[in-house]
Amino acid sequence: MKCIKLPLSLSVAALFIPLNCLPLFAATVHKESWQISQAFKPPKRQGPPVSAGGSTRGSSSCITENKSITPLIPTNKLGLTFSERPTLFWFIPQNSAKMANLALVTYPEKKLFYETTLTLPNKPGIIGYTLPTNSPALVTGKTYRWYLMLICNQQDFSSNPTVDGWVERIQPDSSTSQVVAKANVRNLPSIYAEAGIWYEALASLVQLRRSEPKNLTHILNWRQFLQSVKLNAIASEPLTDCCQSETANKI
Repeated sequence: MKCIKLPLSLSVAALFIPLNCLPLFAATVHKESWQISQAFKPPKRQGPPVSAGGSTRGSSSCITENKSITPLIPTNKLGLTFSERPTLFWFIPQNSAKMANLALVTYPEKKLFYETTLTLPNKPGIIGYTLPTNSPALVTGKTYRWYLMLICNQQDFSSNPTVDGWVERIQPDSSTSQVVAKANVRNLPSIYAEAGIWYEALASLVQLRRSEPKNLTHILNWRQFLQSVKLNAIASEPLTDCCQSETANKI
């Protein structure tokens, strides 16, 4: 597809710009002093300690469209966080399941750290779940593996579609803490993305998109961020309100 340089006045049309045309349009935006967020820069560290995770396992019989559950995590499947209780995100396609099970397991002990049942929305989209205040806090320097399972078959859980990923909490250095403390909320995604802090970079982008859903800059930033970690396929999916926790188990 040939890319055509659009004037900034065509903001509505810009919502439908193909991903391969974004750099051209972003350059136009930049000339008008609009800020384009930093693409995510993975930290220079090892990936997950065991199998990569992130892929869907189990049957997809309850998924009613030709798409799969997609966790919003970096390409190496390990995301860093500064938070005691980060927000995890997934794309959930149209499905017949009403509930999902979320579990976090410690590594290398492989002990259950937190578990809850979530009520799913009745429409497809990107959902997020923030670990609640009554859940245990992630320990600095500790790695956890999380699993999200759609509860399609309550008799045979092994057949339920499941994805997994990793989260590690680290301590921010003093300079990063100072920059974050003084930053405008619009600059937070770039700061976290540059520092390689996945979960906060993603959550801050989601916050901006929810607060101003028609803001062209936020839409472009969102698509550029996801494109940088090969999540192009879900960049245009809607953000969906979720999730209510039905039950929770924790250590």
